[in-house]
Amino acid sequence: MKLARVARPCFASCMLRKLLPLAPFLALPAALAGCPAPTSGLAQAQQSAQEFNLNARFGRNEMILEQIAPAARDEYALHHKLWGTEIRVADIEVAGMKKHGDKDVDVVVHVTWYRPEQQELRSTTLTQAWHAKGTDWELASEKRAEGDIGLLGEAVVIEMPAAPREPAQFPTVRLTGGDSTQD
Repeated sequence: MKLARVARPCFASCMLRKLLPLAPFLALPAALAGCPAPTSGLAQAQQSAQEFNLNARFGRNEMILEQIAPAARDEYALHHKLWGTEIRVADIEVAGMKKHGDKDVDVVVHVTWYRPEQQELRSTTLTQAWHAKGTDWELASEKRAEGDIGLLGEAVVIEMPAAPREPAQFPTVRLTGGDSTQD
């Protein structure tokens, strides 16, 4: 005996046909939730300073020159000419910011550095003055606030020993199995 099939409309396909025209409106809240709000002027200054100092640490000069005010480029190049050769930067950290009006910000930067021939870790704190130019920020000036002298090309007398030191090495002691017989 054969049973007759009753034609029933599919619930899923009917619902899909009804919701399909509403898909753009249903997806809009999800799309807007994924879009970040535009950054404020101070947040943009902080981001510019962090990117600039990270690029300076790794010697990406072609990227940082665009962020230096044209009037300050020669002075910046003079102060940083030893970076990567006689001065090695170990770490740079943006430590704080202070706003001056709507278009000026002072950024405090801690730099840890050393001279390869001395192998002594040094620390210098810099104050960078940034100025807003349109939606971008430019480095207007940079000066040493505190810490070790020499990072920005200041004249430093380096006393080298008259004769090179011999490397410190303990005498070699060899442990051998040898004889285990005793008399």
